[in-house]
Amino acid sequence: MSLLDPGPDGPRAAGRFQWHRRHPLAFDAALAVAAFACVLCGAVVDPHRVHGPKFAPEHLTATTVVLAALACTALVFRRRLPRTVLAVTGALTIVELVARASEVRAPVAAAAVIALYSLAARTDRPTTWRIGALTVVVLTASAMLYGPRPWYAQQNIAIFAWTGMAAAAGDAVRSRRAYVDAIRERAERAERTREEEARRRVAEERMRIARDLHDVVAHHIALVNVQAGVASHVMDSRPDQAKEALAHVREASRSALDELSATVGLLRQSDDPTAPTEPAPGLGLLDQLTDGFVRAGLPVDLDVPDELGQLPASVDLTAYRVVQEALTNVHKHAGEGARATVRIVRAETVLTVTVLDDGAGRAGVPRQKDGGRPAGRGGGHGLIGMRERVSALRGTIATGPRAAGGFQVRVTLPLQPARTGEPS
Repeated sequence: MSLLDPGPDGPRAAGRFQWHRRHPLAFDAALAVAAFACVLCGAVVDPHRVHGPKFAPEHLTATTVVLAALACTALVFRRRLPRTVLAVTGALTIVELVARASEVRAPVAAAAVIALYSLAARTDRPTTWRIGALTVVVLTASAMLYGPRPWYAQQNIAIFAWTGMAAAAGDAVRSRRAYVDAIRERAERAERTREEEARRRVAEERMRIARDLHDVVAHHIALVNVQAGVASHVMDSRPDQAKEALAHVREASRSALDELSATVGLLRQSDDPTAPTEPAPGLGLLDQLTDGFVRAGLPVDLDVPDELGQLPASVDLTAYRVVQEALTNVHKHAGEGARATVRIVRAETVLTVTVLDDGAGRAGVPRQKDGGRPAGRGGGHGLIGMRERVSALRGTIATGPRAAGGFQVRVTLPLQPARTGEPS
């Protein structure tokens, strides 16, 4: 379960515990009421009696009630005006200390403690240190001057301790919040980076597909061009109209070849050769391909008919690339000891290519559904290229783990070209 995905019960749990963020004003009002109640309780309960705490309602004066009401009311605005609220609650605390110089308690200081915590949680650390230190010194000095005697009484020291802890706790909450926000931002940025990387890989694969298609189509158009040129020379005895038509065919094929070369040339990288130096690969080179994997330590079993017959060039190339990429994934991710099988079946209208492994190399390690990689190690982009190639030919591809263990890639390619206007 990731940081950004709390799980199926996450939204309801988050809703219960994040109510104060959705209704900040209501929460602060409830906090102010609770603080007011605590201040009044602190004013009427004397915890320092010999025989234990004692309820002393005579200590509750009108001055304490008014000052407590004003200080706690100010807490409602602690989020929007943290410095002003701290100044107001601090001033009212000092007034309460001075007005009750003969008493032993200063409960209004609780509002100042809450205000100091709120300010520390919403400002930076230097501001917290400056204002926090000033608040601690002023309130503690006021308590020692006007509070109970002697000046080092625990009630006076308690104001020092509570204000200091409030500043430290607020700063810790602010640091924790900043840390969580940074983690969330990095997770979102990593997610965006993965998506951009996937789109980049798709674009690169489409460029490679375009170059391969260029090589195939350019070969056939070149043959048409040559045959049309020969025909124009050997058919001198035919009517002039036929010669003129063949001349148009030759010119049109040459123009198409030049235009296709110029268009796909824009997709080539700067370090690509200007023209193909060897024919595009096909299933006729399947033995050489599998021999390379065998030498690299991956046993490969071939189940291929002796005669596949004449295949369309685009189908032949795509089938070869599918086998190449699938075996590469097996070699990378199945582990040592795995064994691969390549099975090719030709029917009347389709060619089926199946590449599977036995899963013996890395038992118990699950793979992702879309890349063949072990789970937890990032998503691969190998099958993205396969899907692009197969979709370009209106074929189908199915990938996934096998019931007996291992992984399987199954591709079906139509042998008849799609009609113009058919949906892809």
